[in-house]
Amino acid sequence: MCKMAAASVTMAASRTTEEDLEDFSAYAHLSQEQLLQIAIERSLADTNLTPWQHQQVHAHTQPADPKATQRPPCNPIPANPPRENKTAKIDKNVHNHIFSKDQDKVIVWTRHNGNLQVTVETVNDLDPFLSALWKGDAKALQAIIHSKSKNLDEPNKDGWLPLHESAYYGSVKCLKILLKAKPETINKQTNKSQTPLLLAVSRKHVSCVEHLLEQGADPNLANNQWETPLYKACEKANEAIVVLLLRFGASPTKACVQGGTPLHEAVRNKKLEIAKMLIKAGAKLSARNVYGIDSLFMAAQCNAVEVLNFLIYKGGNVNTQANDDASALFEASKNGHAEAVEILLSKRADVNITNKTGLLPIHVAAKNGHDSIVAMLIPRTSKVKVRCSGISSLHFAAENNRDNVLETLIEAGYDVNAKMSDDWSKMYEDHRSTALYSAVANRNIEAATMLLDAGADPNLDIFNPLLVAVRKGSMEMVTLLLKHGANVNALLPTHPTSFPAVLVFCMRYMLMMKYLLDNGCDAQSCFNCQYGSNPHPPIKQGQWTRNGRETMYYLNDDSSEYCVEFCEIISTPSISSWVGPIIDTLLDYVGHVKLCFRINEHLDSNKDWAHIKERSVLPCTLMHLCRLKIRQRLGIHRLWQISALPLPGRLIMFLSYERESFEDIL
Repeated sequence: MCKMAAASVTMAASRTTEEDLEDFSAYAHLSQEQLLQIAIERSLADTNLTPWQHQQVHAHTQPADPKATQRPPCNPIPANPPRENKTAKIDKNVHNHIFSKDQDKVIVWTRHNGNLQVTVETVNDLDPFLSALWKGDAKALQAIIHSKSKNLDEPNKDGWLPLHESAYYGSVKCLKILLKAKPETINKQTNKSQTPLLLAVSRKHVSCVEHLLEQGADPNLANNQWETPLYKACEKANEAIVVLLLRFGASPTKACVQGGTPLHEAVRNKKLEIAKMLIKAGAKLSARNVYGIDSLFMAAQCNAVEVLNFLIYKGGNVNTQANDDASALFEASKNGHAEAVEILLSKRADVNITNKTGLLPIHVAAKNGHDSIVAMLIPRTSKVKVRCSGISSLHFAAENNRDNVLETLIEAGYDVNAKMSDDWSKMYEDHRSTALYSAVANRNIEAATMLLDAGADPNLDIFNPLLVAVRKGSMEMVTLLLKHGANVNALLPTHPTSFPAVLVFCMRYMLMMKYLLDNGCDAQSCFNCQYGSNPHPPIKQGQWTRNGRETMYYLNDDSSEYCVEFCEIISTPSISSWVGPIIDTLLDYVGHVKLCFRINEHLDSNKDWAHIKERSVLPCTLMHLCRLKIRQRLGIHRLWQISALPLPGRLIMFLSYERESFEDIL
């Protein structure tokens, strides 16, 4: 029966790492508390227990259970899953351990629902054979072999032999003993086709690798992912092991199941010397993985600048493209690798190669906010190519709030009024077409200001940007757009109305409504009801919603001749309680009008609104009519110039609706 001293800690652990454990002897001198701290701090995802360890530890650390011996062992987590899946999380409830050779201490942690259960255990009654392998105790191992108490040819359920265990733990003395006893097991493979050599390489045990090779281990036997020892050595970036493997005939051209070669892994790790050795040994620069990525493309992708220079020198294609037609320059621009971009440009890489979606490197650099790269690409990028792509770099910069990039592009002369192609525009629910629209939709005042100051027209989109600004309640943006000539009387293409559409979005925001009316919004049209004083037909339901969503942006497939009246809008339940103040405000901006039957019904429903109805039937004052006439003669786009009129200041304030009546002037 084992004796255990355990301390448990539960902690959130969502981060994983790709590093393997160092040799276990590094933990021999540590106390339980120190070992526990290591486990908590590192939370290793790729650290794993071999099948033999799992069986032995749980045989000694769990209550006796006849069914326990029938439970399948935990398979080792692959030390190198396919490159594209390196961030994949380990399975829930997988156990991981750190062992201390001298003290037989075990740190066990179990992931469950995103949490990490950590336990430090001291185990005294381990299986002598496994204990000798874990500790690298050659003398004890020799004694066991001589006693013939252990069958060295018998694999466990996962196909692991003692030689696999020994190679995994890196004791060259134990390895030599086992090989001498059973030399025929040197190239035996586990259920996952792992050879002792592959396991030793994966754990970076140089001395074990060297001895296995000297004893005739095949350096080209791959695992079930087709990963050879050389591939693993390059993945682990171990130059010494690469030298050994190449010396003993390892092939530098064999690819894994994902198509990656040892050279791909050397480049990914930015190991120039390993790359040089591989190419000298015959590695192919043109070899591509399943994504169509060759080694030069990967160098640009990873910003491995030294390796990139070398590969170009050795004849690599600077215009290499992946399966999606993205070029190496496109990938470097996307990832913000300025050095790689500079190298590729200096080697005359073509900046006008598009990917399958028609985008250029400058598009993706602008989208991701890499302004220094955008500046490098501008002089060589064809503006004709940009136009042919159907979307400008300005669109991406504005949509993603890349203000520095936006400024750089504007200064370079990019057209601020460029419109997306129909194909690109249809990708957006609102069918936007200009960079200004995106800036307004993002409430980015700085970007909108830059675009408008550079000459952007605020009236080019199907949905006027002013409607979006009003709908978002941004007074600052509304002011900016009106100042630059936005059409305050724009209509919604999706919902024909007999009045300016901006009023739909500010019914309950009187300050916004008054500001729009001050700046030329047509109030008169709100009283032009086709039914007049006659009873109105029932209001059509669902005019502005579809499945509970506002339908401002849903373009009608079928043209509709039905025009929504102002009195219908103010009759909706969410607005009807505001009818009095709304009509009272509108009357300030019209002359003689006649209220329709429905508006009168609303005013009659509230005795506090009686004065508003009375005001609508009384004659307008001469001063009020004069104010309307002067504003009409000025025109919408010159209302900003009222303050420049040669009139007394108080009269100008009256014309600007800053005073309610002429009596205030006197």
